[in-house]
Amino acid sequence: MAGYRIDRVSEDIKREIAAIIRELKDPRVQDVMLTVVNVEVSSDASFAKVYVSAMEGIETAKTAVKGLTSATGYIRREVGKRLHLRKTPELKFVADDSIEKGMKIAGMLGDFNEQ
Repeated sequence: MAGYRIDRVSEDIKREIAAIIRELKDPRVQDVMLTVVNVEVSSDASFAKVYVSAMEGIETAKTAVKGLTSATGYIRREVGKRLHLRKTPELKFVADDSIEKGMKIAGMLGDFNEQ
């Protein structure tokens, strides 16, 4: 039963962080097309790992993660305010290259279909 709650909380946090990222004014984050790929919340909901990917590649995602890390306090406060959680998890942002890999695979499939 607790697993369902953690899954629901992680999806809610993912949705809210994606909305908050669009509101940030940090140039490392603002000028980049970022996607929140996944959020892993610990079983006691005290920690959350947020996987972020950028269309431009992993280096851009790493730069954006630095901007997000500097805004962690603001993001955490906003998530807590919007979701009314008893315990707002500590956020850790991690750069992910899954979108870049997905685009590469889609390109390969497109080339395969043309042949």
